[in-house]
Amino acid sequence: MAKTSGISQKELVQTVLKSPVHFLAFGFGSGLSPKAPGTVGTLAAVPLYLLMVQLPLTYYVLALVVATVVGIWLCGESARLLGVHDHGGIVWDEFVGFWLTMLMAPAGWVWIVVGFALFRLFDIWKPWPIRVIDRQVEGGLGIVLDDILAGVYALVVLQVLAFAVGS
Repeated sequence: MAKTSGISQKELVQTVLKSPVHFLAFGFGSGLSPKAPGTVGTLAAVPLYLLMVQLPLTYYVLALVVATVVGIWLCGESARLLGVHDHGGIVWDEFVGFWLTMLMAPAGWVWIVVGFALFRLFDIWKPWPIRVIDRQVEGGLGIVLDDILAGVYALVVLQVLAFAVGS
């Protein structure tokens, strides 16, 4: 469950912009959005997805694995430095979850929008076991793992929809 630190928004912006760890964990600053930082962070993941999708599948998966492993450390370290488990502005996990959702997705903006919506739905709704993991797994792993599971749920639904419409 996302929380906020006790520092002001101005102090948070300064902290994020000065620290490479925070800057990356906050999705290149997208997590600084005062409204819906998770949604804004997921939106910020789209341009990078458009670059990643040009890669052969093996390299896409490799990039996803690296982003996940690095993200576990980044998110955990950013949370530790801020003194808050899963600060709402830490959105690197949304990047990873969205990129997982889009793994092998059909080409086209319609599928990007559907994948985006499905990922946000599962990330916000947190059906079992996502909510349990979100509440019980600590550190960077807990921050990233619930988004990985939301990404898996969204990926499955996206693939079923693509199959159903013949894409």
